[in-house]
Order: sequence, then structure tokens, then C-alpha cells
Amino acid sequence: MRATCLIAAAAVLAAGCSGERIFTTDEPRVTMPTTPTSTPALPPPAGPHLVDAFDYVAHPQGAAVYYFTSPSGRWACAILPRDRAGCQSTAGQAIGVTGAPDSVLDAAGEETAPNAIVVDRDGDPRFVAVEPDEFVAEDAKVLPFNRILAVAGFRCNIQEETGVSCASERTGKGFSFAADGFVPQYTEVPPGAP
Repeated sequence: MRATCLIAAAAVLAAGCSGERIFTTDEPRVTMPTTPTSTPALPPPAGPHLVDAFDYVAHPQGAAVYYFTSPSGRWACAILPRDRAGCQSTAGQAIGVTGAPDSVLDAAGEETAPNAIVVDRDGDPRFVAVEPDEFVAEDAKVLPFNRILAVAGFRCNIQEETGVSCASERTGKGFSFAADGFVPQYTEVPPGAP
């Protein structure tokens, strides 16, 4: 008898749960999207302008870092994968960019003159004080004008008209600078550039 009751209860339960879903309200059904709808912060870089990132990689202290210099040799820059991109002057301590602040806080919290410009993976571009050789590699390769180094969540380029430009591909935030000024935005290489 007990077994018969259990089998009957299981059959009723299975029949009740397997039927079609019935909605008894006048409210519209809420459906969840099946695919994410986020868009990238920057459009894909122009293929003809991309350089091979392998040509710019070095492994100081065992980690990959992508170093480059400007065609003039005045600026040394680096992309630290998934961390930040930045540039500093090859001539000495001061950044030498019109519009740079007189002082910033260094790693110890002391006020000092800025010697670099950086953009972090999730932050805004800013002037900072870094170690004298943070973005400098002795054998860094020149990044030619109108070429894009895109690697590990960042991209950088150098143009004659706008100078050095780097951005976080995650946020689209970046900088463009030359000795005569700084703009807190990335400048894309025009599609028709040589």
C-alpha cells in the first residue's frame, strides 16, 4: 500500500511540473538578454597601421614590457600589460610638457616635479613621478609615425601633428602630448595616413 501511494504521488507530481507555463497577469513578460550588449571603448585599430608587438617586447625582471621611443628620441614610452601605459623624457628628470603641473605626489606621498604621463587600465590620464628609468629601455625600438602598438589592453601611436598618444582599450581614456601641450584624450591614427 505504501509503495502504491508513493508511486501515485510521484506520478501526480511529475505531471504537474511538466506542463506548459501559464501566466495569469496582464503584465508583460520580462526576458533577459542572452548575449552581453557592451561595446568596446575604442574601435579596433586600423590593420595597416599596426606594428608587431613582438618587436617591442623586453623581459625586465621576468615580466613582458613593451618599450618604444619617439622618432625624435625625445620620449621613451612603455606598455606594462594590463596595468598602464606611460611616457617620460629621455633627457632627464622633468617631463618638459607645457601645461604639466608644477608638482605631484610621488610613491612616498612627497611633492615632487612630474617626470611622466600615464594612463592606467581603469583610470584617467595624469602626470606622475616615477623611477627615472620606468619607461626607458636601453635598446627600445623607435615606433614610426602613424604606426600603432596595440598590446595587452593598451594602444599607443606617434603622429607628427599630435605627438605621442596612448589609451586604455578597456575605458577609451588616454592622452596625447608633445613638448608644446597635453590633451587628456587618445588621438587615433587617421585611416588614410601613410
